[in-house]
Amino acid sequence: MKSLVRLGIALLLILLGLVSYCNNTDKNPITGEKQQVQLSPQQEITLGLQARQLMTIQYGGFYPDKLLQQYIDQVGKQVVARSIASKSPYPFEFHLLSDARTVNAFALPGGQVFLTIALLKRLTSEAQLAAILSHEVGHVVARHGAEHLTKQAFIQPLLTAVNATATTDVTTDQATVIAQAVNQLVSLRYERNDELESDRLGLRFMTEAGYDPQGIVQLMQRLDAFRRDGKPPAFFSTHPSPDNRVKRLQTLITQTYPQGIPRNLKDNREAFAEIVQTRF
Repeated sequence: MKSLVRLGIALLLILLGLVSYCNNTDKNPITGEKQQVQLSPQQEITLGLQARQLMTIQYGGFYPDKLLQQYIDQVGKQVVARSIASKSPYPFEFHLLSDARTVNAFALPGGQVFLTIALLKRLTSEAQLAAILSHEVGHVVARHGAEHLTKQAFIQPLLTAVNATATTDVTTDQATVIAQAVNQLVSLRYERNDELESDRLGLRFMTEAGYDPQGIVQLMQRLDAFRRDGKPPAFFSTHPSPDNRVKRLQTLITQTYPQGIPRNLKDNREAFAEIVQTRF
């Protein structure tokens, strides 16, 4: 009898969770997509700040070069300020990490964006840098991390824990739930559709900011060449490489600019070489 009661309670909780999930539908102001996300933008920001320290430690801390960090900030903030991404509610921050072996970039909910020095060293233009930052901004704006967490069984305890960080001391159980969410975000492997959406958004953001869209094609080609050399970038473990990804991007560029890429869209290769490549 007790087993039946427990089963009934479990089924009821599952049902209530499904009802809550289905009723939490928001329209994304940037993508126009209707999404089922239980985290508010402010909760995403809080969680991203909670996860920032763990992410930074995992990748060897911040890279100790103020000039390079300022350059990353400049390009990232330009991508946001000059594109429709500026209409999102997230206070974006861009971080250069010290890991010299892991070729990767990633973003946390709420606007925390990271790239490793190992990745920066493999770029050859400012447009390529803008492309990687724009792609990660796309993940944030599209709320891919928040969508993933909404589907997890611990979403309700997580919401309570995140709210507690702003008002009261977090309990041990709440800290454990936050750590569980952070660990999932650190190892999150994006779905194919998420990647394609971020590619589209990244292309839009970088061109609105004045960068040559070929930068994102060149970025993917460079990373793919690195993989063919037997050194697969970590970027492709957290950002699956869809089939014909480069071809899709080239098609999208042709569709967007049927008369050719406007001459005012720049790659700023010389500025990149002067600021970045002279540091190594």
